[in-house]
Amino acid sequence: MTQFHPPWFDPAQPDRDTCVVPRIIDRRAAAHPDREFIRFENGETWSWAETREKALQTAAALQARGVKPGDIVAAWAPNSQALVRAWFGCNYAGAALAPINTSFRGRLLEHALNKTDADILIVHPELALRLEGLSLGAITRVILTGASNKAPEIAATLEPHIALSGDAAAYTPVEVEPWDTPVIIFTSGTTGPSKAVVTSYVQEWTTARITYGYMTSEDRMLVNLPMFHVGGISGIMSALASGGAVALVEAFDTRQFWNLIRETQSTTCSGFIGALTTFLHKEPAKPDDRDNPLRICTLSPISEETVALSKRFGFDYVSGFNMTEVSAPLITGTNETTMRSCGRIRSGVECRLVDAHDREVPNGQVGELTIRTEQPWQLFKGYLGDPEATAQAWRNGWFHTGDLLWRDDEGRFYFVDRQKDAIRRRGENISSQEIEIEVSAYDDVREVAAYGVDLPGGEQEVMVCIAPKPGVTVDPKALIEFLIPRMAHFMVPRYVRVAAELPKTPTNKIQKVELRKEGVTADTWDREAAGMRLRREKLSTH
Repeated sequence: MTQFHPPWFDPAQPDRDTCVVPRIIDRRAAAHPDREFIRFENGETWSWAETREKALQTAAALQARGVKPGDIVAAWAPNSQALVRAWFGCNYAGAALAPINTSFRGRLLEHALNKTDADILIVHPELALRLEGLSLGAITRVILTGASNKAPEIAATLEPHIALSGDAAAYTPVEVEPWDTPVIIFTSGTTGPSKAVVTSYVQEWTTARITYGYMTSEDRMLVNLPMFHVGGISGIMSALASGGAVALVEAFDTRQFWNLIRETQSTTCSGFIGALTTFLHKEPAKPDDRDNPLRICTLSPISEETVALSKRFGFDYVSGFNMTEVSAPLITGTNETTMRSCGRIRSGVECRLVDAHDREVPNGQVGELTIRTEQPWQLFKGYLGDPEATAQAWRNGWFHTGDLLWRDDEGRFYFVDRQKDAIRRRGENISSQEIEIEVSAYDDVREVAAYGVDLPGGEQEVMVCIAPKPGVTVDPKALIEFLIPRMAHFMVPRYVRVAAELPKTPTNKIQKVELRKEGVTADTWDREAAGMRLRREKLSTH
């Protein structure tokens, strides 16, 4: 299959100085010590030299607490100064950072913490209270990222945020290699608890240079995707690789997006994913829409809204396909107008669409996307602590994405669906099983099926169909009130349908395909119509 060579990407294997985070920062700080590298939501800015100094201070503090090359440090905080220095400090110490989704709580949070097997957790003080009553696994030391009015009651040593500021002069240099691990990123979980993806410097650098390779040293990227997401990490990595700058904010905000672009003079951003494009497109047009510095960005999917948005605001775009485990194997050219296209195979990658027995399917037929690369370390190293899942994903020498696509005769790929029962809601892949476990904990529920119902723009909303225990009724509002403190906000179902029985197969398995076909029925209860709108919890920045 013919490969597409993005003009901004060199498929040759990067060396240590090119892709290893500490080496990059050292080079930038030596060449341009006073040039601004990053600015934060509260207005604070760091030059390259200041970034390096803070990274060394943090690395020294971690080393003083026993962190060694190859270790993992967990972090649970929003995009902030503390999370950036935690990442860079870990890498200078030869360790990997495992950032955790700030919406996690309860069993999902406990699973993530235990999966890292980390000794140290760096945590936002408002989130720290959620740790009470949980098993912290191997964690013996919790470092807060800011001042706290109430200390959590946990079985670990608690330290204030000053603990992240060590003596840079006490830092012991560590040799870090391209195949070492900078970050461990948790997937959203498709058939069960989230898997921890072990990356390499080569993979993260390659992902950044493919996805945002158009970025130059004169660009500033608005990073509005969270750093526990591959998009947030890749956005910052792109600025590191190109010598450009970053404007880091906690999250995407439709109404403030263009104000932030103008205020920060950002020329690119960490991406519009799915419904984010729809949100921006639906904002009322203004006379000064084209008066903005945004010149190019990465977005998906390509749709009528994508094209209209780029013309309205006057920016170029590219699109493609990526996931946490890979390094952008599919990419489009600039301003691709083929609707729903994920682009072509980029240079340095082989892709096949296969059937259930790993046999390649012809053009026009749907198959699972499988990938391998010409250079080592461009794909993830494995799922942390889960050799069975790793082996299953890598069977027959190809990484199996679990995603269904088809290819046209010109070599363009088109995303169709996920093989598993994931629900895609506003950029989050949600495990239906996770939802079902929590709903099943409600006393009056006998059985439940969770699934996604389609919305315009390629997004979904979460729906559950429940069968009550005999002789009882279930109040959907009471069920949702029960779920809110137990689940991340994006997982809480919007739609609740109550049925006497759920459709079953002859082997007594629930037929979700039938429920999806029926969609939102007349007897379905709508949480938002009932006035129960949920928002991501806004955290103060430390």
